[in-house]
Amino acid sequence: MLAALTTAPALAAPSAFTAPSAEPGQTVRAATTTRDGQARGTLLSLKPLSRQTRAEVVSQAQKQGLETGTARHGVAAYRLTYRTITPGGRPTTASGLLALPTGTGPHPLPPVVHTHGTLAYRGYAPSMTDGPDRAVSVLYASAGRAAIAPDYLGLGTGPGRHPYMDARSSASASLDMLLAAHTAARERGATLGRTVSLTGFSQGGQVAMALGRELNRGADHRFRLGMLAPVGGPFDLVREELPGMFDGRIDPRSAVFYLSFFLTAQNRLHPLYHDPAEVFRAPYADRVEVLFDSDHPAEEIAGKLPERLEDLLTDTWYRKLRHPSGALLDVLRANDRTCDWKPGRDVRITLYSATGDRDVPIGNTRSCARQLAGHGARATVVNQGADADHYTSFLRSAPSIARALPVAR
Repeated sequence: MLAALTTAPALAAPSAFTAPSAEPGQTVRAATTTRDGQARGTLLSLKPLSRQTRAEVVSQAQKQGLETGTARHGVAAYRLTYRTITPGGRPTTASGLLALPTGTGPHPLPPVVHTHGTLAYRGYAPSMTDGPDRAVSVLYASAGRAAIAPDYLGLGTGPGRHPYMDARSSASASLDMLLAAHTAARERGATLGRTVSLTGFSQGGQVAMALGRELNRGADHRFRLGMLAPVGGPFDLVREELPGMFDGRIDPRSAVFYLSFFLTAQNRLHPLYHDPAEVFRAPYADRVEVLFDSDHPAEEIAGKLPERLEDLLTDTWYRKLRHPSGALLDVLRANDRTCDWKPGRDVRITLYSATGDRDVPIGNTRSCARQLAGHGARATVVNQGADADHYTSFLRSAPSIARALPVAR
């Protein structure tokens, strides 16, 4: 994970989202407006970012190691700012990237949502920099699609801190981004099709599944779920991801980064500790919450954290995380339900991972496939091999996803 992170940037309508007062995992119908009476998903601004020829799209993608055989058109990219809600249900704003092909004619554009992986720094979000998330989104658009890449809450131009690994609020903000993109495309003379394809990498794999679940439940009548293709998603925190941080399946430096980010973010949503010194050893207790304020790049954060969990965590929390219970276990389980639903019969699901992944072990993907199978749904699992690390699994999966996504007719 650290290799990928430290190269960055190189990588309201009816809703069924959990209300702030609901118990973890409980689903209730949320309001279509924020508390100040504004409609969720309302487009606030549409800022042009770039207009590229096909050749420029290809060049940008190749710099990120992406295959470019599906590129057909030039692409215009925009930053959207829109209304959404915080995890607690308060009104806020968020941003994201919309990429539209040029010269495709009047046909509706199939929408594809790409949800990005772990980012600690708001400036590395898709709408903010020419990194891999923008490159792959632009590449998807170049084939004749409307590509939508949410920045998430607290990243991009959104205020506050990012509620890392809170699948519910990331999916909620992503749905509102989809609604804003519907308006923005119309303002640019384009029309979005009804059937939505979802893909995402790492944390974004979890977000894509959570968003797919809500679309499948009819979160907005303008959209229906057609295809899901997450890559390397952390779908099973309790049985795969967290244990992997202690048994060697996950790189120790990655474990330190992920766990520090997760605990500080989740503590703001579901109090797990009163003082950082309960969880983190000195000198890290005095710096860890400041480091994950959405304003510090990962490469800076990594240099201020230890290389092993034993040096990061107090003895009490080292034991607690190896055998989670109580509020901590509730938080983990609440974010482990993104694959626990019954997709529509015509929804195509392909789950990508790699046995060589030492950030999100392949057991997460296999667990997701089992959960879906328990609902009678068959998900194809693609293993990119023992020689593929976390980011390589994304690079190897992207061409297959690009070819499978629908294009404008």
